[in-house]
Amino acid sequence: MPQLKSAFYTDEATFWHSAGQYILQFPVGGWIEPPAGSAHAESPESKRRLLNLFKRSGLMDSFAVNSAEPITYQDAKLVHDTAYLDELKRVSDAGGGQLSAPFRVDTPVGVKTYDIALISAGLAYQAVKDVYQGVYQNAYSLSRPPGHHATKNQAMGFCYLNNISIAIEKAKKELGLGRVAIVDWDVHHGNGQQDIFYDRDDVLTISIHQESCYPNESIVAKGDEKSAIEACGVGKGEGYNLNIPLLPGSGEAIYLYALDNLVIPALEAYQPEMIIIASGFDANTLDPLARMMLHSKAYYKMTKRMKRLAESLCDGKLVIVHEGGYAESYVPFCGLASLEALSGIKTEVESPALDFFISQQPKAAFNQFHRDLIDKWHAYFKEKKIL
Repeated sequence: MPQLKSAFYTDEATFWHSAGQYILQFPVGGWIEPPAGSAHAESPESKRRLLNLFKRSGLMDSFAVNSAEPITYQDAKLVHDTAYLDELKRVSDAGGGQLSAPFRVDTPVGVKTYDIALISAGLAYQAVKDVYQGVYQNAYSLSRPPGHHATKNQAMGFCYLNNISIAIEKAKKELGLGRVAIVDWDVHHGNGQQDIFYDRDDVLTISIHQESCYPNESIVAKGDEKSAIEACGVGKGEGYNLNIPLLPGSGEAIYLYALDNLVIPALEAYQPEMIIIASGFDANTLDPLARMMLHSKAYYKMTKRMKRLAESLCDGKLVIVHEGGYAESYVPFCGLASLEALSGIKTEVESPALDFFISQQPKAAFNQFHRDLIDKWHAYFKEKKIL
């Protein structure tokens, strides 16, 4: 049997999503592509540049590159409320604008946003399907718009449909997928997955994020006044939600310490059939929407750890779904490093200013203070039987 390749999923339509931007008098979307250097944080440039670097580096030649069919309205209903989906489609079909109350109004809808979001979720699902069925060993979905903030009935933080959650629910329904773990290392809290799976034990949700960055209110779980650490799930889901709110300024050493001492033990205890990473690259040191200190080499190490763990726990079944990341010049290098680790193939690409970013990493006193916090969290999670 030939060795399974890594796979990469993308679709040109996803780069044409825009949250209500304009070029002169023309609304962006439809047949008008968003401008380069857009003032909107969630411009397509960081993702398009990642795709371009992936091509130019030659690494793409080692991947099976695919697109996918969009999910359907019925697929989206596996996760999202009908009233929310209908409102999202209505505003999108009308040319974009704001969702009406009681839906969120801080995430504007653009031209064809609904249709492109169906494609974005379709890419994530196809990646999950192909890896679960053994077509490929692992996969990367360059999904856009992102999804990890979208709850059952709210658009939030540039997210409209929860790509990963829909992929999981569709795979459970159609393929028989069982226990699955989500590791969300986007710099912002993975509140969408927490909301959707908070009372279930068949999905382990883990979020490593900058403390109180976005959305602040998501540390309050299901109306219970709990800290992010204490929000561990309810009912059947108690013990299956893990939040790791890292302090601003955290760099490679603390992220790896959190992975080694919290994330990996939780995954080993859970024994998932598949691991899915919600991979934002907005914890990088140049990101305009956060204050963390990761660099490309850190993302390489993090992905390598997850790949090795997937090989020991679930026959290597690992899917990475792209989420946030807004430094157009640097996200491509972080993403390429992750793809290198996923495939096991190093390219000749040199990450710019890597030595400088490494020299800026937090010093021993900060790291020791944070390790002590993580050790306390470890004791708490062990008591909750998450680890």
